[in-house]
Amino acid sequence: MTLNPLLRRLLLASALALVCATGVIVGQQKYGMPKTVIHVVTLKWTDESTPAQRQKALDGIKDMAATIPGMKNIWLKTIKVQGQTREGEKPYDAAFVMEFADEAALKAYADHPKHKAWEEIYTPVRAESRSHDISN
Repeated sequence: MTLNPLLRRLLLASALALVCATGVIVGQQKYGMPKTVIHVVTLKWTDESTPAQRQKALDGIKDMAATIPGMKNIWLKTIKVQGQTREGEKPYDAAFVMEFADEAALKAYADHPKHKAWEEIYTPVRAESRSHDISN
């Protein structure tokens, strides 16, 4: 059985429209709104701190993530830091992020012995910091 040329064209146009519509639906950007909490820290290292001391502080974050319950992910590589400084002040020069399962995990981290031990390494090399806790 052969199809009428007009019907054939209509079927072909319908098939092409379906393929295009499917492409648009599949290609839409997907995003999520997780209920985890991220702890974002921007900081200024002290002028006296060495690259090795700074790295030791960042490595300490890895150690905490491996042992403190509720820490899920960490980001340690500073790409860009923005922040206002007054004329003549040193700008913020580093940032890191910790992700926690929930607010309770963030609160437990603050009092965890591993965090207290890390602060002994981190605090002497940190001139100033700002932290931001964010969730959905």
